[in-house]
Amino acid sequence: MIIKDAQFVISNTDYRKCPQDGKPEYAFIGRSNVGKSSLINMLTNRKGLAMTSSKPGKTQLINHFIINNEWYLVDLPGYGYAQRGKEGRERIREIIENYILNRAELTCLFLLLDCRHEPQQIDLEFMGWLGEDEVPFAIIFTKTDKISKGRLKENTETYIDKLHETWEEIPPVFYTSSEHRLGGDEILNYIEQINKTLGEE
Repeated sequence: MIIKDAQFVISNTDYRKCPQDGKPEYAFIGRSNVGKSSLINMLTNRKGLAMTSSKPGKTQLINHFIINNEWYLVDLPGYGYAQRGKEGRERIREIIENYILNRAELTCLFLLLDCRHEPQQIDLEFMGWLGEDEVPFAIIFTKTDKISKGRLKENTETYIDKLHETWEEIPPVFYTSSEHRLGGDEILNYIEQINKTLGEE
């Protein structure tokens, strides 16, 4: 898939106020500072489409971007940012959960994981919750340029092994580096395949 056009449409805290035209939505989520905005900018080839920040917890809204006038890329708030305080974290959790559980247009959720870290309990619990609610999702390991190939293999295999403890089938997995522009084509091709199957229904 070639992205010819990517436009910001709307920001919300309420899934009911999101676009109502029925186009499929592909949402991106992860813990704060996982590299989500950089990945979105790489995928769309638009440097400032999603706001990047060295300060975690920047995204606090559901942001919709229309891609090629065919589907929406949705930038969801990051979860688990400790400095938000309990009340702030709870508010973000509600925004995320309401969107994921109630948004009929959500076609696939891409969960971003920083490949430099060992499996985090908060991510494993989030995936467990997605599985219980049968939310279709895929995993994206980010920042693959930040560690050696050997360490990358070791870290990601550890993660997959951990998932196998509770999952019969592992969701699709992608490996990306926004800095080196790696992995974007695979993600876009995956989205294109799903869109084609939706068109055939």
